[in-house]
Amino acid sequence: MALAAKLQLRQAQSLVMTPQLMQSIRLLQFTQTELERFIDEEIERNPLLERAEPQDSTLNDPEPVAELPQAATDGDWFDNEVAWTSEAISEKLDTSLENVFPDDPGTSEHLGPDLASQWKSTASGGSGGASEGFDMEDMAAAAVTLRDHIGEQIAFAFNDPADRLIAAELTDSLDETGYLRAELNEVAERLGADLATVQQVLSTCQSFDPVGIFARDLAECLSLQLAVRDRLDPAMQALVANLDLLARRDFQALRRICGVDEEDLLDMLADIKALDPRPGLAFSGGVSDAIVADVEVRPASDGSWAVELNPDTLPRVLVDQVYFARVSSHARSQGEKDFLSECLQSANWLTRSLDQRAKTILKVSSEIVRQQDAFLVHGVRHLKPLNLKNVADAIGMHESTVSRATANKYMLTPRGVFELRYFFTAAIAASSGGAAHSSEAVRDRIKQMIDEEQASDVLSDDTIVDLLKTDGIDIARRTVAKYREGMNIPSSVQRRREKKAIANAAR
Repeated sequence: MALAAKLQLRQAQSLVMTPQLMQSIRLLQFTQTELERFIDEEIERNPLLERAEPQDSTLNDPEPVAELPQAATDGDWFDNEVAWTSEAISEKLDTSLENVFPDDPGTSEHLGPDLASQWKSTASGGSGGASEGFDMEDMAAAAVTLRDHIGEQIAFAFNDPADRLIAAELTDSLDETGYLRAELNEVAERLGADLATVQQVLSTCQSFDPVGIFARDLAECLSLQLAVRDRLDPAMQALVANLDLLARRDFQALRRICGVDEEDLLDMLADIKALDPRPGLAFSGGVSDAIVADVEVRPASDGSWAVELNPDTLPRVLVDQVYFARVSSHARSQGEKDFLSECLQSANWLTRSLDQRAKTILKVSSEIVRQQDAFLVHGVRHLKPLNLKNVADAIGMHESTVSRATANKYMLTPRGVFELRYFFTAAIAASSGGAAHSSEAVRDRIKQMIDEEQASDVLSDDTIVDLLKTDGIDIARRTVAKYREGMNIPSSVQRRREKKAIANAAR
């Protein structure tokens, strides 16, 4: 057969995702922080986009009003009224000062010359006063870091500059928990100092506040704190040296090693629990971000549930059509016209995508509330098994869309704030062939059973399996062990040791 080149027409169907479609999918799974960042970038890049901020009608009045806005949603009145409010505050300060010391030439004697002059200059409403240089962030004190706190103590603890240098080097080797993560030999070699001198400086630093910093391991950290409390006796030293036995709750071995009875051992354990294993975290300065719910659920007047999007999390973006018309009429080159058309198309796409995103989240959340109605009414024991396919089939969407809509989204309910993924739990079959049970409900049932057990009747995993089967829950022993370990609950042997020790101490 001869080989020859020829042209052929072929028709085929294929699924092609445009860049805008891919971006819409990304928008759906964005968290609130990621969405706000993305919108800010788009507004900076696209001159036709702007945020829709609520306006306060009182700001347009020529005369300032001496009362606050009626609601916080009336707009950001502070930035617009800072000029007249700062002047009003200044006048108030001047008037108060005159009322306290009317025509009193000894005002400076009462306040002191420096303080009086500073107060007068701060209270003045002229140029260069508070109305121009005022910044609310200056009113808040900066957080003290661990190194700053230690640096202040180094200045008073050491007189020799060389010792201060060594202490500063050791401070730089601290991690966020306050532990020393450097070898003393390396520090001595790097600074050209004697090892004995470095050890002496370290010993002084270990007396700093908070107690326990500059420790090289957990045992040393606990020993430093116990020494300050005058509790580091030989028995306690033996306990600290065998923390692995304490982690395994082998109290019998600990009593033998420490040479104490059960009552003394319980007192020693109470002292250990009162210590801080990570003393440096008090100065970490970390701030926990508050969770803002994307969806709010509240009881409706007809006995159902009202599902609404949180208005605080809804981005308000507008397309400035007036600006587009004005600028496009002055466009000269084809490149300028193409740029404006592309900006308009991108802006319209963004507003439509944000609207579609909100509708999708609301639709998915409403179906979750409908299927988990028993949970909202009665609690976690009535949480039903649910998967993405159940919700996707009910609302006519693909499972991947439901997965993206529920990723990192939160729902505010009368029972608290829950991640949308919380409502999707695996199903555990019923022993009698009835309705399946939610894995989260089974976990809660296991936790309650263990919390209610007595020292004389500690439940093993096999016993828990039998009790759950009597309640109609068909579950394997390995599943019970997995759920128990996931809730950080020790085994029955360890729980029995703890409960017996506590019971004997209470006698």
